[in-house]
Amino acid sequence: MSEKAVTIRQQYALFHSLTLSLFFPLLMDTVLGIDLPTWWFLLIGALISGYGILDGFDLGAGALHLFFRKEQSRRIALNAIGPVWDGNEVWLVIGAGSLFAAFPLVYGTILSVFYLPFMLFLVAIIFRGISIEFRSKEKMKWWHQLWDISYCVSSTVISLLLGLVLGNLIQGIPLNANHEFVGRLRDFFNPYAILIAVTVLSLFMMHGAMYLLMKTEDRLYAKLTIIANNTSKFFILCFMATSMATLIYVPHMTAIFKEYPELFALGIAAVLIVLNIRRSIEKRQYRRGFISSSVTTALLLILFAMGLYPNLVLSTIDPKGSISIYEAASSDGSLRTMLLFAAIGMPLVATYTVFMFWTFRGKVKLEEHSY
Repeated sequence: MSEKAVTIRQQYALFHSLTLSLFFPLLMDTVLGIDLPTWWFLLIGALISGYGILDGFDLGAGALHLFFRKEQSRRIALNAIGPVWDGNEVWLVIGAGSLFAAFPLVYGTILSVFYLPFMLFLVAIIFRGISIEFRSKEKMKWWHQLWDISYCVSSTVISLLLGLVLGNLIQGIPLNANHEFVGRLRDFFNPYAILIAVTVLSLFMMHGAMYLLMKTEDRLYAKLTIIANNTSKFFILCFMATSMATLIYVPHMTAIFKEYPELFALGIAAVLIVLNIRRSIEKRQYRRGFISSSVTTALLLILFAMGLYPNLVLSTIDPKGSISIYEAASSDGSLRTMLLFAAIGMPLVATYTVFMFWTFRGKVKLEEHSY
């Protein structure tokens, strides 16, 4: 190939890359009518939904761990999530990084407001990881019991803390005009936030039970059919209570439905999918039930996002303390550049996730190197 041809090809590659980085987001804005902060709002929502679905069944399986009495059952349950749990947490890391990059003001405000809950969250994540990895390092019974308790407690704490933070974000936080928290620690433990925390735990436990049912057989499978039945009933009760409490005590979450009545279809879809979970469990179609619980997780987060938009943080004492996506967003140049990387990176992460689950598909069989 001649030197001139190489130069032309390099110029074309440079032009192509510049076109993508400069005009790809602009093209999306023009064609779809969505601005850059909204694109990032949707992107971060997708990442959080991915984390809720993927790590949700890990956390649910951990919260159920002490319900399994036999050593073999606990080992099978651990090995069901052993190959995938750390990969599932990648979605949390990417989501947090994206929030920091796209909306730094919100990232700083949320972390400062929920400093103690997030510190407890990190401690629980650490103990969950080392519980999974350390349990099989020794053969003493007390050693196994110690890490079994640690694994169950840490998974439960993570689930409750996620729900607690979500509940407070839904109803709002006492922020002054400078976005400074002026409340007290005990304000976080209000009845509505506690209800959301319990609902999240019940959803994850049901989600985890159905995942384990797809990975187990024999006696453990029979026990999990009972657990899945009970946790689904528990979740439906929590779902109904949360829906009623939101309609009565958090009216701003339903304002968008009054403005756009056609969006009621999403709420109806959420109810129908929750009912389909019960139907799937009764018919022992656990794969379909697992898909339904995954869609339920995503839909509930979508409804939460719709109630907040265009805000990311609501103030309960001063409207100027609320933070919108437009106020918190980074510069348009930064958002365009990062959106290009996200358009490349997210499909890669999704492909890796699919490949991982495909590789470790099927029922769990204990081997020499199992947990």
